[in-house]
Amino acid sequence: LAAVSAFGFDRLKQDDSSSPTLRVTFIQPSIPQTMIWNPSENTNRFRQLIQMTAQALTNETDLLLWPEAAVPKMIRYDEETLLAVTGLARSNHVWMIIGSDDAEPPRGGSKNSDDEDDFNASFLISPDGKIAKRYCKRHLVIFGEYVPLVRWLPFVKWLTPITGGFTPGDRPARFELDDLKVKTSVLICFEDIFPRLARESVEDDTDFLVNLTNDGWFGESAEQWQHAASAVFRAIENGVPLLRCCNNGVTCWVDSRGRLQQIFRDSTGTVYGSGVLSARIPVLAPGQQRP
Repeated sequence: LAAVSAFGFDRLKQDDSSSPTLRVTFIQPSIPQTMIWNPSENTNRFRQLIQMTAQALTNETDLLLWPEAAVPKMIRYDEETLLAVTGLARSNHVWMIIGSDDAEPPRGGSKNSDDEDDFNASFLISPDGKIAKRYCKRHLVIFGEYVPLVRWLPFVKWLTPITGGFTPGDRPARFELDDLKVKTSVLICFEDIFPRLARESVEDDTDFLVNLTNDGWFGESAEQWQHAASAVFRAIENGVPLLRCCNNGVTCWVDSRGRLQQIFRDSTGTVYGSGVLSARIPVLAPGQQRP
């Protein structure tokens, strides 16, 4: 216990103030879950998200984050959505990491042309307006993103709020911001509470982890704080900052020693409202690796 405590205090004394920094803008739209489930609200909520983002980008930034479920349509298959997002990146010359559903033909092949694998995904958008990388969520939420045993017990799906199910991703993805010499990986939703998933996503030259989350399922409750508290350990275990961009809280960033550096609060002081958080995140110097 003495050795562990001494090691911990020594780590807390270390300072990242001399490290280069990355300007990051977090967008917290605070979209009610009922609106996310309502297709007729897609255009309205997406327009509000674009307007909020455009206003936030009046301040210079290197990386813009949108949370899980922020994009109402599949970005790769809806031209209007794709043009809106890529145009935003291109006109502001900014990298973006966003949450959006995705789909592709089944991995094992299918005789039915209507079959597809759906994914809860995140995308890296480059400053020249191109999709540079995709990550698909690997650890799905039971009864929220998939229904167990539904093939043998089909009636179970009627007991859940979802009408379909996602396919899990099969690997972590490395997001490289080439011109900035920055590398990151994304964890979606509650993936940031699992040590193994975070560990598989971090390499020696990873600058930080990003978590995109929609905890709007739980309204304004203690769950947002419980989720954030669990996520802190992923920063400590891997020695990297953790950036959390959430739909309705807790949007924040944690340094590589587990210290909560900034938390978004709206004008009323609550963490659940909509707004913008700007931060400077310490990153590795070119050629540097984490100990």
